[in-house]
Amino acid sequence: MLGLQMSLLEKYYPESKFGGFSDIDGTIIFYSRINSLITRSSVVVDFGCGTGAYGQDVVDYRRNLRILKGKVAKVIGLDVDKAAQNNPYTDDFILLTSSRWELPDNSVDVCIADNVLEHVKSPDDFFAECKRVIKPNGYLCIRTPNVQSYFGLAKLIAHRHRASLLAFLRKRSEGPEPFPAYYRCNTMAKIKQIMKRHGFAAAVYGHEAEPSYHDFSRLFYWLGYVHQKVIPNRFRLVIFAFGKLGE
Repeated sequence: MLGLQMSLLEKYYPESKFGGFSDIDGTIIFYSRINSLITRSSVVVDFGCGTGAYGQDVVDYRRNLRILKGKVAKVIGLDVDKAAQNNPYTDDFILLTSSRWELPDNSVDVCIADNVLEHVKSPDDFFAECKRVIKPNGYLCIRTPNVQSYFGLAKLIAHRHRASLLAFLRKRSEGPEPFPAYYRCNTMAKIKQIMKRHGFAAAVYGHEAEPSYHDFSRLFYWLGYVHQKVIPNRFRLVIFAFGKLGE
């Protein structure tokens, strides 16, 4: 399967032969901008930090962009999962047990929420905490699925039928139950509105990377490639949002 993935990537995005990534790689684009915002003295919060699986990325350049530990003064990981305390790329870890974060006011330079906003039950609580802990002129960086994309709509439908879907999956797997997703703030319009309401000057826009989610099939990959070329901004698969907190 890995051979098919690489052959499809190199066929449709030939620049990937030089470094292993395309010019539209979403992780590289997202974290390149984050790297431009941090300094050696930055305190960074990784909201929903996970266990650090990105450290296994076979593309060195992308992996090194994603790992911020050692580039900044401190990386603080926040997560609802105790297993995330084992993330080797955070300096400190805080287990989230409520909507309020155990961080002082005005103590953070950059807050990152990478594919986490869709799991936030109360977006207003999340953005209120961002506003509380981020320093004036600090940054909030978000990547999240767009429910107005075809992939996002499929996820939203799956979420609405989650109980029956999980019952089916439990019959086929003994793995852990996935984290619930709510998609309560997963359109560009909603993110723009809520960031403005909480005092962030923001740039919010759509992004569509190469269709790696279809790399199991040459036909579906080609369809995803065509879709990526023609889809309007508001219907792209992923939303990027970068906000700067006012004085």
